[in-house]
Amino acid sequence: MNDTDTEFAVESDCNVMPKKKQKIDLSDPNLASLILRLAIPAVVGLSIVALQQAVNAIFVGALGVQAIAAVSMTLPIVLLLAAVGEGIGVGTASFISSHLGANEYLEASRGASTALALAAPIGLVVTAALLPSLRGIFATLGATPTIMPVALDYAVMLLFGYTVMLLNIVSGFIVRAEGNTRFNMWTMITAFVLNAVLDPIFIFSMDFGVRGAALATMVSQIAAICLYIAYFTKPGGTVLVRISHISLGASRIRQLALVGAPATMTSVLSAIAVMLFYGAAAPFGDESVAAVGIAARILTIGALPITGFCIGAQAVLGFGWGARDFARILKTAKFMLLMTVALSVTYSAAVVVFARPLVRLFSDSDKVTEIAVSTCIVFHVFFGFFGVQSLVTTMLQSFGRARLSAVVSLARQGYLFIPAVLLFPVISGFNGLLASQAIAELGAGMIALFVMFHQFAELRRALRRPTSRAIEIAG
Repeated sequence: MNDTDTEFAVESDCNVMPKKKQKIDLSDPNLASLILRLAIPAVVGLSIVALQQAVNAIFVGALGVQAIAAVSMTLPIVLLLAAVGEGIGVGTASFISSHLGANEYLEASRGASTALALAAPIGLVVTAALLPSLRGIFATLGATPTIMPVALDYAVMLLFGYTVMLLNIVSGFIVRAEGNTRFNMWTMITAFVLNAVLDPIFIFSMDFGVRGAALATMVSQIAAICLYIAYFTKPGGTVLVRISHISLGASRIRQLALVGAPATMTSVLSAIAVMLFYGAAAPFGDESVAAVGIAARILTIGALPITGFCIGAQAVLGFGWGARDFARILKTAKFMLLMTVALSVTYSAAVVVFARPLVRLFSDSDKVTEIAVSTCIVFHVFFGFFGVQSLVTTMLQSFGRARLSAVVSLARQGYLFIPAVLLFPVISGFNGLLASQAIAELGAGMIALFVMFHQFAELRRALRRPTSRAIEIAG
């Protein structure tokens, strides 16, 4: 038995206990405390990501309307890039947490190691494929001659750091899945502080412009991956990332891919939706594109902490599912619902009330401000439903129910939004464009509510059949 394998008590069986203890006991009976201990660092971590985006936008906004419009137009590309990492990460997190719940520690480590081994070459291939296509993508988005060169400067620099970004996303999911959300939080805080310090230096002092913002992001991502490498090379976590644990068998890759596919599809559709949205806004001028970009960033700032809460708590759901503890799953889901709805409704109300001062942080143009304020209000009218959507999607991912997860997650930026954004602007102009987002949000919320009540009913029925260990929630 080699040095790596000595970290496990038993190598020949999947039910292996590591000699080191978990950072957080996922079987802790105090559910509310456990969920908060896991979720709060994840919320802080993704709030930092949102704040980082806001800080970048504020500094770039000082360069003028064209600069903020150009950086806003890169959002679909950023979503496409993140889609790959989220797909791998969600599938890996579900795989890890369910195997930890079943005490299959070696299998969980194999899943994590395999995911990281796949991420690096995928990042390089995606970078090579996108670089020569950027001009065509921005032309499709409706970039004007004044926006195009600025957008290219920013996007090219971002792409050079994509592989590191992808490894960071997957590493974050692995660390959170084993219950160590605190380390993930401090890693994100470190990256944010470095990014915030470097932004004004690269953008203004060194006169790099928008390229400086992208360069600051890339340097902060490199710092973050260094922290993850240090974490994984030391025996500090429950899941061990080792070369010897990489398993490229078709069945394991299929397991990771199937659960993560809806998350990837959701992000890809989000990117397509944003492309269509910016394309529809472009005929109304650079100010409209900039205003829509500001509203979209403010929406993202609210969505990321809610997503972070669900990501942090997903380990509890997955652990309960692996142990087939349906009472625990139901209690966890109800507590998560309470928290996510409270967060989304509170944020929605705050943005509607304080839309103007929020928009002014990003632009001092009166015309951009007027458009962005109305856009923000329409975008956030039904944002309270986002909490329900996030809970239901996370719950279904934890259960490994890929198809039903796709039905819920693809509604908001997919099969409801895309037809609306293609049709309504033709009928009602810019107001129709804004209405398409609100209508899709409302429809997606209704679908999520229906699925949630159905899943809760199935869990209650499962509780009445305690002897059935192989029960599956119907979908």
